[in-house]
Amino acid sequence: MNQIKTNFFIRLTIMILLFSTVSNCGDEKKEKTQELAEKGGGEEQLYRPNFHFTPKNNWMNDPNGMFYLDGAYHLFFQYYPDDNVWGPMHWGHAVSKDLVNWDEKEIALFPDSLGYIFSGSAVVDQLNTSGFGNGTIPPVISIFTYHDPKGEQEDRIDFQYQAIAFSNDKGESWTKYEGNPVLPNPGIKDFRDPKVVWDARRQQWVMALATYSETYFYGSKDLKSWSFLSSFGKDLGAHGGVWECPDLFPMRVTGSEETKWVLIQSLNPGSANGGSGTQYFIGDFDGKTFSLDPDFKNQLDQHKAIWLDFGRDNYAGVTWSNIPKEDGRTLFIGWMSNWDYAQVVPTETWRSAMTIARELILEKDSLGYKLKSIPAREFMDHVNYKPEQRNLEIDGPFKIAGPVEANLSNAVIEISFKTDTKANYTFELSNDFGNILKFGLDNQKQSLFIDRQNSGKTEFSQKFASSISYGQLRKMEGELELLIILDKTSIELFAEGGGTVMTEIFFPDEPMTHLTLTASDNTLVIKSVAVGQLER
Repeated sequence: MNQIKTNFFIRLTIMILLFSTVSNCGDEKKEKTQELAEKGGGEEQLYRPNFHFTPKNNWMNDPNGMFYLDGAYHLFFQYYPDDNVWGPMHWGHAVSKDLVNWDEKEIALFPDSLGYIFSGSAVVDQLNTSGFGNGTIPPVISIFTYHDPKGEQEDRIDFQYQAIAFSNDKGESWTKYEGNPVLPNPGIKDFRDPKVVWDARRQQWVMALATYSETYFYGSKDLKSWSFLSSFGKDLGAHGGVWECPDLFPMRVTGSEETKWVLIQSLNPGSANGGSGTQYFIGDFDGKTFSLDPDFKNQLDQHKAIWLDFGRDNYAGVTWSNIPKEDGRTLFIGWMSNWDYAQVVPTETWRSAMTIARELILEKDSLGYKLKSIPAREFMDHVNYKPEQRNLEIDGPFKIAGPVEANLSNAVIEISFKTDTKANYTFELSNDFGNILKFGLDNQKQSLFIDRQNSGKTEFSQKFASSISYGQLRKMEGELELLIILDKTSIELFAEGGGTVMTEIFFPDEPMTHLTLTASDNTLVIKSVAVGQLER
């Protein structure tokens, strides 16, 4: 990382003293990092996203500790500064004024004698309930999981526990609490990823914590002393893997005075299309217990799991805290990868990106509650559209854009077209090399789909392109409105106003330059289409 000035040899010495598991890796890691940087020119040009956040160097996974304060959105993330694969976890740090342009900062939290710094959250303690404030600005408190590698090697089950750190300079520097851990392990192997929210009605902090196959809830008045409240999730939702990275928060139902509580719960593996994924639940929270809404329970009984994103590359996402009341939005970001292949994707100097920032919206219709995702308005404000085309009737393929019309490595397309239930509709994003990413509407499955089997480099993992991904639509109404966001190595599809979303990555051999739409019956009625570019 260019902006990280921490002396390598000091960090290496600390790691040698504290972690025998990585005691002999220092010089080798440094040499490998230098070697990767030297060979990364071509990869940088071809694969580094234009507008999705990536670390300057090395490994990144889950978003952590996100908060808003004084005009700045803070994003922390799981980070290993010494290699491009997972290792002893730190918290990296980036800041943005507009959720599009990110400034990567120095590492925020380093491992120490209590363990690696796993996922967690951060809150702005406006009432100084923690007592960590200095009387001038409210303290920011990070809540995270310590993961003790020695305890894990010794086959203990109590090697994960929760801790806190505080900042009195708006997240620029951190002091770990001398009383850590604040929540010891009660004898659970997977006991991690605390997400904390202020429950204004009960005047308490509430922590949602992942525990293998359930979410545990804890309460606190001061962020330092925590009491068990309840658990949720046994025999509910998807259980094909370990539950991770929960998030609990209240939301107003659009167009009503009703408030519901939403629980986001990631798991790996076991998602809709394989590997890592994120499901959600809608219900009520009484200050102690989260209970499913009966209408949502009926939906869950029908579908077994309700997914926030059907694509294979939106995982461990959580929401920003401290969004001002006058703003009122629930803002979210996810890790744009999948544990099935994240450590072997064909990038070298850096690994992984985040999704674009999204707004979550809770709606209720005749089919029940639905948590929708749409691009944050700050993102859309950066899009410059060319003149819209309307009311087109076409026999055969429709060319949406080519190298003259748009840069398809940085494109936002809004398109609305009529659909016939007997036809399928396929978009092809392609280049002259012969790479093709297919996506569109499969009417037989009543689903969106993404097919990256011939999209470029896929041989790095048997799981990467072994099948087509599907995302089921709620309604088939004879018309599809689709928002398509393309960056060099990713596609984000938003249908039904964000009710069905798919996010996937791909690695073409050269930039994609053509986008066409074809109907299986060769008849297209385009109501409108607009092609834009994100301007930074």
